[in-house]
Amino acid sequence: MATFDDLLEEAGTFGRCQKRIFALLCLLSIPVSAVYVGIVFQGFTPDHWCRDAAVVERRQACSWSLSDSRRLTALVVNNSGVLQQSSCEQYEVDWNNTRLTCDSQELNLTNVPVTACKDGWEYQYEGRKSLVTEFNLVCSDAWLVDMYQSILNVGFLIGSFAFGYLADRFGRRVSIMMSNILNLIAGIVLAVVPNYISILVVRCIFGFGVKGGWMNGYVLLTEMVGAEYRRTVGIVYQMFFSVGNLILPLLAYYITDWRWLQVVITAPYLFFLPYYCCLVINGDSPSASLLDLFRTPNMRKHTFILMFNWFTSAVVYQGLIMRVGIAGGNVYIDFLISGLVEFPAAFLILITIERIGRRLPFAAANIVAGAACVITAFIPDSMFWFKTVVACIGRLGITMAFEMVVFVNTELYPTFIRNLGVSVCSTLCDIGGIVSPFLLYRLAFIWLELPLIIFGVVAFVAGGLVLLLPETRGVPLPETLDDIEFPNR
Repeated sequence: MATFDDLLEEAGTFGRCQKRIFALLCLLSIPVSAVYVGIVFQGFTPDHWCRDAAVVERRQACSWSLSDSRRLTALVVNNSGVLQQSSCEQYEVDWNNTRLTCDSQELNLTNVPVTACKDGWEYQYEGRKSLVTEFNLVCSDAWLVDMYQSILNVGFLIGSFAFGYLADRFGRRVSIMMSNILNLIAGIVLAVVPNYISILVVRCIFGFGVKGGWMNGYVLLTEMVGAEYRRTVGIVYQMFFSVGNLILPLLAYYITDWRWLQVVITAPYLFFLPYYCCLVINGDSPSASLLDLFRTPNMRKHTFILMFNWFTSAVVYQGLIMRVGIAGGNVYIDFLISGLVEFPAAFLILITIERIGRRLPFAAANIVAGAACVITAFIPDSMFWFKTVVACIGRLGITMAFEMVVFVNTELYPTFIRNLGVSVCSTLCDIGGIVSPFLLYRLAFIWLELPLIIFGVVAFVAGGLVLLLPETRGVPLPETLDDIEFPNR
């Protein structure tokens, strides 16, 4: 009996129509990265200290610098053996009853009582506006920045199920069209809503649409081309995600308001929307059931291993990217440099997966990422460039692992449940995305490098589990559950 790949060979494995759809979907992949990791710039937390209205008034009258007023307002605290000015407490002083003048700022504040910030905060941010500076998401409210990223992944989680079902039930074209219409509306609304609760609600809806469209696009690409092109289109599709990672810091550098940055991130969905009518592939396949993912022993094994690898990829990948925003240095340059390593990752995949196979490069990528994370944690800051190089190796490894879990996932499920299978497994990616901000930002308060240790451990485990998966190099896409359970029949 002829397989779908046999029929595709007769019809054409990568013809003109397939190339046009491929180009269109690659463009769709670019803004997804800005949505996924835009928190590094939209939620950037600059250096800050308590605002004292009386000191601000005196500073304006006396033409003091920000550092002058900060020295008077923020007390000096011992943070892990390092003396630094507090960001969350201030001296409680009646400045009208002091000897403070425009020419003399020398006061003895040793025995002055302290209090939590009363009049908000001031920021060293050069006229820029982030989510943090607009809503004062610092000190006791700092966890709300974590929530901004986590709620996006909640949307990803729900969207994975919803759009996976829609794609298998009504076809790829309908689900991708619905996704992009929703992305356009939610993205623009997110840029204008006035309060933080509304922002979180709309951000969740935005994530709901973004994840569904991107995953359906990937599955569509792997299904519509011949086996000899499948690996290339899948990796190139993800490379355009990396292109978005390079464009994002440039946009963030020149766009100083996080709301306008949100508008620019959303704009591509408007420009590309008229062209999605070109998508002509719809699915008429047997109804897929969630139970099919666990119905047979091999399906259960594949599903659980893939789920853990999706979770690991999300936790480590997002964690390493968000760490750029808290590690110090120039966030724009550091983000750009770390984004550049994603391209060698894609080329390494293209070189190895047909020569060596899927399983060994997939496992090695996780293990290398884990080792690099653990080593980076123990390299002193004085060895800056060595630490940067090792961290970039970790980023390269987890990027390879992330790209390969998407690729391998599509090859381990039969046609009728492929979209649902990828969507369900990738929900663990979304759970990882929910956990990652809290894991990074909260544990970094204990020790900046502690999250790296955890990233390393889970990456090692993920690499070991990958070795239990079957090799899919040169194997046609499965079409039934029997193809999974009895691959050599």
